Amino acid sequence: MKVRTSFQIGILVVITIVIIFLLDNRYRVLPSSIHNHLPAHHPGLVITDITVATCSSLSLLSKCRLDPEKWHRIEKDLYLSNGWITSAWVHAQRKKEEELEPEDKVIFDVRIGRLDPGSAENGQGNERWESRPAGIWLKRSAKRHASDSQKAVTAVDLLFGADAVEPRAGWEIRDNSLLLDTAGEKHEARLTVRKGPPVSVERPIPRIGKDGKFKIMQVADLHLSTGLGKCRDAEPPEHNGGRCDADSRTLDFVGTLLDQEKPDLVVLTGDQVNGETAPDAQSAVFKFAELFIVRKTPYATIFGNHDDEGSLTREALMTLTESLPYSLSHHGPTNVDGVGNYVVEVLGRGNSKHSALSLYLLDTHGYSPDEQSFKGYDWLKNNQIGWFKDTAQGLKKAHKEYTHLHMDLAFIHIPLPEYRDTQNVIKGGTWREPPTAPWFNSGFRDALVEEGVLLVSCGHDHANDYCALSKSSDGKPALWMCYGGGSGFGGYGGYGGYHRRIRFFDVDINEARIVTYTRLEYGETGKRIEELSVVEGGRVAPG
Repeated sequence: MKVRTSFQIGILVVITIVIIFLLDNRYRVLPSSIHNHLPAHHPGLVITDITVATCSSLSLLSKCRLDPEKWHRIEKDLYLSNGWITSAWVHAQRKKEEELEPEDKVIFDVRIGRLDPGSAENGQGNERWESRPAGIWLKRSAKRHASDSQKAVTAVDLLFGADAVEPRAGWEIRDNSLLLDTAGEKHEARLTVRKGPPVSVERPIPRIGKDGKFKIMQVADLHLSTGLGKCRDAEPPEHNGGRCDADSRTLDFVGTLLDQEKPDLVVLTGDQVNGETAPDAQSAVFKFAELFIVRKTPYATIFGNHDDEGSLTREALMTLTESLPYSLSHHGPTNVDGVGNYVVEVLGRGNSKHSALSLYLLDTHGYSPDEQSFKGYDWLKNNQIGWFKDTAQGLKKAHKEYTHLHMDLAFIHIPLPEYRDTQNVIKGGTWREPPTAPWFNSGFRDALVEEGVLLVSCGHDHANDYCALSKSSDGKPALWMCYGGGSGFGGYGGYGGYHRRIRFFDVDINEARIVTYTRLEYGETGKRIEELSVVEGGRVAPG
């Protein structure tokens, strides 16, 4: 009897819980403290309204910022400061779900256009859309459960350019650009929205393949802009009838090699963003990141001297890049000069927990802080070199536990002063321009050799695509110093008809061997150019 009673009570409890759950899902009957933990719910902010505020420097009555107590302004002028006397700003009303009032409506769709989507599209006639400035149309719901829906808009952002892409999971860029007064509008402003809760991003774990191989693609000097960009020194000039959009041609080149070579990791060695032509650097970053994200290819970035000359600082750029899927980029220690001093560990094949390959990435900064004494470019600082040595020495014990020979590589943007050494053995490419290395030598080349790094590769000097063998005082091979070769049409080329190119490193853990080569954007596009063995048996190869 007791068993039957308990069983009946249990059934009654389950039925009661289901009924409450269904009622709450429709009418919100539970307290927020309970409702927020239900599986169908994602607590956080929801967007209840979006508008555009336009202002003129000639009018004292126009306002560029709406009431901050009610509206959140996206800090990007829709004209990117090219509107002469006009600026325009997107504002969004955001509320926590528990703060929603009965009269509040939650946005669950956004369209851009001149016509009401309800009358312009088939099957939309019975749906009501609300008009806002700049061609924005909103579909909103006042139903109590609307904010629980995966369709609820929870964040709004802006990107710019006809070629803008949205690589973030859960985000959708609108098909049409905002409808602005075209006078002074240089770049198309594109609204992008997130629906549902933020999607967590897990950092990928690079690992040697089952065959003991690992391929690294070094992409140097993309020089991407906000918008299509303008080509510089494109070769041949008559290609495509002389028409050349820099970013489109650059991204097509990189994408083609990604598909053909299928690298395990991409290292971007600086000047991904061409600062002076990137008034919205975020849009430029998203364009290169989208290439790797859609192919599920891990990538790591460092900065050059142009990345932070646009709208974002180095810190902001790294925060943005770190947040994206498949990114291995990292700020690095805050007590060390620069942004982006870190190490990427490539694990052994299978289920190995040991590192097979270490890649040291360091920030070479920008321009000389002491132009009077040392003209040109900045140099790696003592605390960066100290961090590198401490890190390398600290990892050596763990690396010895790996069953094969562990190998170390390094990547930077600006070449080291030793790239100028006339005693270097030049192989695997062509010396076309004098290395623009810093004139102050802080000793990083020696630190690399002391810690057993086998090769370092840089960017910066676009037309150089060779590797230089640096030798020790006794004439033995000490370090290979390579150039990636410029890949982007937004940066300079020239030097007798230089074709853009990208460098690859084929790592074979079985033989402790590394072979490098480049691939061209034009000409012998299907060929490995200047293939060179730089590491043999875990040692610097004589070339």
